[in-house]
Amino acid sequence: MQPPAVRSMPGELPPLWERQAVFVANLLALFFGNEHETEALRKTVGTLETYGGRLVPILQLLFRSGPCLLVLNREPDAALLLYHQEELGLSLPRRFLIPHDEYRSLDSNAPSRTARALLEEISAHAAPWIDGFVTDARLEFVAERCGKKTVTTCEGSRAGNNKLNLHRYLREAGLPTFVGIEIERPEGLAEAIDALREMGFERAAVKSQIGASGIGLLRLDLRRPESIPDYLFHEGTCLVQGWLDHTVDGIRVIGSPSVQLFLDEAGISLYDITEQILSGKSIHEGNVAPLPYEAEHPGLSAELLRQAGIAGQWLHGQGYRGTASVDFHVALRGGEVEARICEINARVTGATYPALLARRFLPGGAWLMRNIRFRAPVQAEDLLTALRRAGLLYLTTNQRGVLPVNFNTDAEGLVVKGQFLCLDARLDGVRALLETLREVLRVESDYDRD
Repeated sequence: MQPPAVRSMPGELPPLWERQAVFVANLLALFFGNEHETEALRKTVGTLETYGGRLVPILQLLFRSGPCLLVLNREPDAALLLYHQEELGLSLPRRFLIPHDEYRSLDSNAPSRTARALLEEISAHAAPWIDGFVTDARLEFVAERCGKKTVTTCEGSRAGNNKLNLHRYLREAGLPTFVGIEIERPEGLAEAIDALREMGFERAAVKSQIGASGIGLLRLDLRRPESIPDYLFHEGTCLVQGWLDHTVDGIRVIGSPSVQLFLDEAGISLYDITEQILSGKSIHEGNVAPLPYEAEHPGLSAELLRQAGIAGQWLHGQGYRGTASVDFHVALRGGEVEARICEINARVTGATYPALLARRFLPGGAWLMRNIRFRAPVQAEDLLTALRRAGLLYLTTNQRGVLPVNFNTDAEGLVVKGQFLCLDARLDGVRALLETLREVLRVESDYDRD
């Protein structure tokens, strides 16, 4: 069988779904039943129930034959919705609200009243397709109950997010990989640590087969290793990888780029190359495109696209369809650039929504997305008014500006955090926009995780 075609088109909006769909924006489904990881995400990320709002401006770009239905935990801010619809001209999906705990009752013997209403709403909707951040057993149950087809099977979604299987494939395909040791249980860690120390590593990463947003990943100082929790072995074997940074002789880390993918039945589109903005604990905080160091390393982008295309063909073969990100580690050693794939996130990721919006409004331009947390909650209308008065708010009549994508709100509906997308023709332009944004909004706090 011929491998699926790879279309390389960085900086352009890819040919997305000519479909109408229901999308369940439930981040707590990411771990396919690993309740320990689910609870860890709930504790780590505040206002988690408002994150689904990021899908509102992009869902009917992704599924272009709308109107679509978006299932959320909480209604997005009305002022922001008005801006997206009236001033950006985006088509917004219809929304249905259900708390996570009630969503979990959908496939139980006693679904809640809201859960029953959701099943009725989905059944009555004209869309033949249903999708989510991942396709798990519950989403498959809903699809069957409501007469819909899932964009991806549960098996394809789960396999596409499996870090161990990807590592094995990359090694077999002859692509550069991290030094990795497989362990079956926590007791195997000591032997893996000894082996990595002998190779000259001072740090390592323990990876569960399934993980997201820093959950399922544990960084270790090999001189003072800590114990690892049993829940990392929920899927079975874990991967212990040597950490490549300045502690390894001859290594200088350049960056952590990410290639954005869209997979359909026809093949794979590689539609953007971004640099991930990571915290000291390697947690995703934002993205910027194009690569800030692209001119310093000719040929790097081509190599990233080459490897991403091979990884995308593997992902396609797992049965996954939809948007995804291939994340890399790039380092300099002995004057040579080394690019290694870290992981694939087979879902709508933190880079998907800014990339789709950037390529919708400014093909080929530069963009920068950051999460800003406010020390004191603020009114959404006050934020938009401040941006508008300063001439910063992105409008379709402009070629540059700040596009607020989503607001994370508290119980009173006040904004505690927001995702802000800066658009400009040049990289220095989006950086300047971000600095001006901080001044206009009088932001004193640091940037936040995605």
